Amino acid sequence: MAKNVGGIDRILRVVVGALLILGALMGYGAWMWVGVVPLVTGLLSTCPIYSILGMSTCPLKK
Repeated sequence: MAKNVGGIDRILRVVVGALLILGALMGYGAWMWVGVVPLVTGLLSTCPIYSILGMSTCPLKK
């Protein structure tokens, strides 16, 4: 898989994902488990939707 998530995007995904999962563990609702998606895409630095749309937030190589 090619990396297409970088920098601030990656950090935000990990933080938001972790907070949503924490909310699920604290009983704020089952929908909080959706946080697994941004957490995993942030940790792996790849997003299937970005791949489909041809997007990337990684820095350009020189």
